[in-house]
Amino acid sequence: MPIQFFVTRRCVGALLTLLVFATPTFAAEDSFQEVRASFVRALTQVKPSSAASEASDSATLRNYPLYPYLQAARLRKALDGPDATLAAVDERIATFLSHFDREPVTRSLRRAWLTSLAERKQWATFLQQYSDAGASDAQRCQQLTARIELGRVENLSRDVASQWLSAQRLSECEQPFDWLRASGGLSPELIEQRARLILDKGNAPFARTIIAGLPAERAAPLLQWASMLENPQRAIDALIASPQTPVDGATLLTGWSRLARRDQQAAEDRYDALIHSRGLDDKAASPYALALALPLSWSRDTASLAYFSKVQPGDFDDTALEWRARAALWAEDWPLVAKTIAAMSDANRETARWRYWAARAAEQAKDQALARQLYTSVLADDNYYSAMAAARLQQPVTPHPEKIVSDATAQREIEQMPAFVRAHELLLANMRREAYAEWQFGSESLSDSQRTQSIHVASRWGCYDLAVATATQQRVFSDYALLYPRPFDNEVRAAAKTTALDPELIYGVLRQESLYRTEAVSSAGAYGLLQLLPATARHTAQRLKRPKPKTSELFIPSVNVTLGAGQLRILLDRFGDQTPVALAGYNAGPNAAARWLPSQAIAPDIWVENIPYNETRGYVQRVLWHSIVFGWLRSNEAQRTDAWLASIRAPGA
Repeated sequence: MPIQFFVTRRCVGALLTLLVFATPTFAAEDSFQEVRASFVRALTQVKPSSAASEASDSATLRNYPLYPYLQAARLRKALDGPDATLAAVDERIATFLSHFDREPVTRSLRRAWLTSLAERKQWATFLQQYSDAGASDAQRCQQLTARIELGRVENLSRDVASQWLSAQRLSECEQPFDWLRASGGLSPELIEQRARLILDKGNAPFARTIIAGLPAERAAPLLQWASMLENPQRAIDALIASPQTPVDGATLLTGWSRLARRDQQAAEDRYDALIHSRGLDDKAASPYALALALPLSWSRDTASLAYFSKVQPGDFDDTALEWRARAALWAEDWPLVAKTIAAMSDANRETARWRYWAARAAEQAKDQALARQLYTSVLADDNYYSAMAAARLQQPVTPHPEKIVSDATAQREIEQMPAFVRAHELLLANMRREAYAEWQFGSESLSDSQRTQSIHVASRWGCYDLAVATATQQRVFSDYALLYPRPFDNEVRAAAKTTALDPELIYGVLRQESLYRTEAVSSAGAYGLLQLLPATARHTAQRLKRPKPKTSELFIPSVNVTLGAGQLRILLDRFGDQTPVALAGYNAGPNAAARWLPSQAIAPDIWVENIPYNETRGYVQRVLWHSIVFGWLRSNEAQRTDAWLASIRAPGA
């Protein structure tokens, strides 16, 4: 499953990693081990009345770099205490925030305090502490309420009107919005602007509540837009039946696009009637043809080409051209592929993706010299397309590493900076979110060369996700030895043996799914290194005749890697050992991958290029490339990708 957001407790085997990879800074002795344990214990014992316990804190604990985090936790908890104590708590929090200013340790405390101040209507203090920087919508609304309550109305109408223009429901802003309405500042223009923002987001029911504040004549076109969103087929049928009924062009195109995406056949059945009833010439009809061609191409329906042919050149952007090229590939219309690539912007046409496909088109046109020239130009790009180009040229793949020079002195200096000391300690205290905030805070003061060296620091700490993220920010992609570690070799090799999979493929999935985070949790509820849904893990365990795991056990590398590899094995068996299809099924689900199978054999690169989900297409391509890099790192030998040329077909076909 794809990861969109992670809540994790520690870096990969952080303590073990430190023993294996530590520099002299940490190798000699973990000088904070005992006080860190005391800190963690104290943190778990925080109570509303625990502030008084600070007097009994040892001098060692008080001098510990993370002691302010304990203080902040106690102050947050003190906000839950009796009302009679809160004035003193407010004073202590103000002193704490003043001392630590904008350091990361203040962030959650400041949010909690502002929430408490608003609940207690301590508006003067709220405004003293409020800052627009990083404020949530709720806090912005609360500061508007504070200004109303304190009579600070200078520029207030402007600021409330600015907040009004949101596509979100803002319950905290009811009082400011009522104030704006009562003061005559909520004009029909503002109401209409917000309604349009909401309709742009597709939220017709909420838009109707806003539109209710408009005069009937002004509301009518917006209500028509809402109807288009709610039931586009019915609304479009009504317009076809009543050609004289006026409709805004943008509203009609919005409804038509929604119908085309929901029900392509229904849109095809109505296309000619709509164009005729509205009296649209070729130029005016072009956006409607494009709105239908795109979802047809996503479904790999060659009828899309007929609608693409109706689109005016000026209505094609690069995205539309990419999908016309994919539709042409699926239909194996190679002249149209070449023509479409030629129409792309220079920047897009020069990417590895479209140089590769230009080479394929040249090859099909029997222009072998141009094809070889284009394939060769792709080889240096180090990605899926360069590996496919190598296969077409019948050459093995050798990645092109660009090693970052490691400066041990610079790395020690970074590790000794206060923010990075705190980040490291927070990682060891299982406070990863706070650790990353400190890392970012510390990175802001680094030079570019120091940030590059910090990639080594993160990797040595076992925070490979942080190393890769930092490397990406620094435009470092090809130090493969640094960015493709193998910290789970025992687990991966055992799983590979159990499932008859290549270890490099398992590592490729692992890296793409979690970036080595043992306790990663996705927004979809997938867990661990290979991002398993609990139901999928239980089903796989049953197939492998292993105990059904508890959800918490999916954080254990040996359990997760074995079951993740087992799930990949099941998918490979289901899809006839076709790795691209199995990977697509791992990411998007097996049913989606099954829907995408062709009715007859098709070239693998064409099949992958026509995966309709951008995320899944990129996932398959990246995992395949990752497996090449891992194989090259293990063997130090060029990798063959000839097997990547095997046709994709429905199992049994």
